[in-house]
Amino acid sequence: LRRCPQQVGISMTPTQFKQARINLGLNQSQLSALLGYGTYSRISELEGGRTQITDQCARLMQAYLDGYRPNDWPLA
Repeated sequence: LRRCPQQVGISMTPTQFKQARINLGLNQSQLSALLGYGTYSRISELEGGRTQITDQCARLMQAYLDGYRPNDWPLA
């Protein structure tokens, strides 16, 4: 029997999260919309360490950094 490889969780510190947003050229409102949050204040909470960055959110941010762009990606 073959076993599926165990997925390794991706973690991101608040500082890494903010730097990723900046590297992507996005403001807090733009990233908030991409991640499905209602307001930019949620991004501020994540960047400030007041809200935990989930593995799923970190994984999506890493995909964006790796070049993935959804159809609703903001144009420059």
